[in-house]
Amino acid sequence: MALLKILHYPDTRLKKIAVPVTKFDRALAALVSDMAETMYAAPGIGLAATQVDVHRQVVVMDVSEERNNLLTLINARVTHKEGAQVYEEGCLSVPGIYDKVERAALVRVDYVDIKGKPCVLEASGLLAVCVQHELDHLQGKVFVEYLSPLKQGRIRTKLAKQAKANL
Repeated sequence: MALLKILHYPDTRLKKIAVPVTKFDRALAALVSDMAETMYAAPGIGLAATQVDVHRQVVVMDVSEERNNLLTLINARVTHKEGAQVYEEGCLSVPGIYDKVERAALVRVDYVDIKGKPCVLEASGLLAVCVQHELDHLQGKVFVEYLSPLKQGRIRTKLAKQAKANL
């Protein structure tokens, strides 16, 4: 297992749209394992393959308090949305930035597991937010894009200053 490098906004590679997974092999299992290790170490509750510069439809997440309930969604797509909720979101690709985003309160997601078996997930609360947030990454969208242009500009400036300070 290895820690992967997480891309930081506004890196253009975060805009790439992920392609479906077609091979369910050891390489996929290794990717999922490395993504999970990276997510837990960050620490975060979700990580999309796009964030580690792998443009395949793979997401890992764990919203449990104990950090022992890893969920892997492959080739996931939302088939139903209901209601609305507002959560303060953060992102491993946008370190130190948090803001409120409105998303569906309940989602139904069709996906396949690491062996290619079809599954369905119905999620609400934080899990629904996390699913929608991570699936956005696979479509090349980062949560700050839901914010006003003014806030987006401030975030870019703040992250640029952080990057200079870390050199």
